[in-house]
Amino acid sequence: MRSSRIRTIRTTLTATAALALVLVAPLAAPAAVPSPDAGSAASRTGDVEAAALTWSDEFDGPAGSAPNGANWNFETGGGGWGNNELQTYTDSRENSALDGNGNLVITARRSGSGYTSARLTTKGKVQPKFGRLEARIQIPRGQGIWPAFWMLGGQFPNTPWPNAGEIDIMENVGYEPHLVHGTLHGPGYSGGNGITGQYMHPQGWSFADTFHTFAIDWRPGSITWSVDGVAYQTFTTANTGANPWVFDQPFFFILNVAVGGNWPGNPDGTTQFPQSMVVDYVRVYDSQL
Repeated sequence: MRSSRIRTIRTTLTATAALALVLVAPLAAPAAVPSPDAGSAASRTGDVEAAALTWSDEFDGPAGSAPNGANWNFETGGGGWGNNELQTYTDSRENSALDGNGNLVITARRSGSGYTSARLTTKGKVQPKFGRLEARIQIPRGQGIWPAFWMLGGQFPNTPWPNAGEIDIMENVGYEPHLVHGTLHGPGYSGGNGITGQYMHPQGWSFADTFHTFAIDWRPGSITWSVDGVAYQTFTTANTGANPWVFDQPFFFILNVAVGGNWPGNPDGTTQFPQSMVVDYVRVYDSQL
């Protein structure tokens, strides 16, 4: 996404029995430019209302409890994660917990001279293929804060990155509070050379001010990104050129908040901690099991 941004994936994922969701969804015509379009938004809202909900995590449960272990794994540890990130990921309720109001809260904290946070995946548990995938999220804010809602190919790590494929549904870096990014990484188009685009808040406000719905509409050979029902980009097999399109397979979700790194830069004196990403739900529509 940036020349200095290199996504290196840790291979210490929890291995569990796979429950692959095979999804098929109709795709509405995407907007040509990343700007609000009432007609497009209305059309996409209608599509979602008509779609069949296949799977969701609504994050219901007592305040302070862990997210549902039937859906989520924890990736833990530090070491920079290939991007010179500063946080150590933990499975502590200090860093990830339900809030009792139907939300999952992932919190980055200052801890001594370092930082802690959480990174959750659905590897081997929920691995959709095609359909409409979305999450309603209020992102954190501040210099050096890097929230993400993204996916890796279900064959990872047996198929290494980037050959396994990566779909970044939403990334934000704190120094661009009004922008979110959507990116594909695969063989021949990864790291700083990913196939990418961005969406600007219609009023130029910070995405951290309130909740927003970040989604992809995914079908064979094509993925369309949207924010709050407004489509802002579509990538197809034509965009990968001579390189293979590796996205017609099951993928698993990842939710995390990183601190520092090559792309966002490190926190500075303006960054306040703790910083939390609040996730209302993650939903998958139009499954064919």
